[in-house]
Amino acid sequence: MTADPRPSGAPRPARDVPVPEGFDMGEHLSGLGAVLAGPANVIMQLSWPGVGYGVMNSRVHDGSAMLHPVKRARTTFGYIAVAMLGTDEERTAFRRAVNGQHAQVVSGPDEAVEYRAMDPRLQTWVAACLYYGTRDILARLHGPMDEATADALYAHCARFGTTLQMPAEAWPETRAAFDAYWEASLAEVSIDPPVADYLMRLTTLQNLPRPARWAGSFNVFVTTGFLPPLFREQLGLPWSPAQQRRFDRLVRRLGRVERACPPRARTLPFTLLLADLRRRIRRGKPLV
Repeated sequence: MTADPRPSGAPRPARDVPVPEGFDMGEHLSGLGAVLAGPANVIMQLSWPGVGYGVMNSRVHDGSAMLHPVKRARTTFGYIAVAMLGTDEERTAFRRAVNGQHAQVVSGPDEAVEYRAMDPRLQTWVAACLYYGTRDILARLHGPMDEATADALYAHCARFGTTLQMPAEAWPETRAAFDAYWEASLAEVSIDPPVADYLMRLTTLQNLPRPARWAGSFNVFVTTGFLPPLFREQLGLPWSPAQQRRFDRLVRRLGRVERACPPRARTLPFTLLLADLRRRIRRGKPLV
């Protein structure tokens, strides 16, 4: 797969995977689920060495989760908001802003792992993790969806990748093709000790102010619960049948809570972040 030949700051109109008319992604975004499962999804994304070392060794320090956790969270959740709910023009503006940072994330000559944040292949893996997480969250909180809705959701989630450098044709054509891609991609999961240490510092909330670290053990529990077994094993995270039962009870209860909330509340913080993005665009402020 070849790299995008345009300059890093040049806008590129996204060619999206067609989505059935009338599908509303806003009905399928779980803010609660994203907050709970987000750390697990980060681990999954960074389990490919090219992504893990790229994020850990990034020279773009103002986007570092260790140094600027609030800003990093705003950018990450803002990206999901604009990719899933934004207009083509808003996604182009966000792409331009992210490209400016991603262009600087390139491995040096002395690094053990080669990486480049603009690599469409790595971005396809990240998009796949985001879709996998979205599907998993919805199933755990609210149960299975009908086939037509599941197909529409899958097509829409291609925007996790096409909003950046992933070409639409790189997205597996069907959900069955995605499952085959996912299984094949697991062969490239390899979390080296430096990346594992970095991920565990994030998972135990060592990047947050000391008063907030009290929630570290709960975050480890929930994160481990949302991780597929392979990723738990890579990090050496123990998981017992009793923990699984406790986790399943927790998620079922949270699903009932979310279903009782008004529809507008279920999409928080995504709708607020999208409103903030639109305000920034209008005022000419930085988007990331």
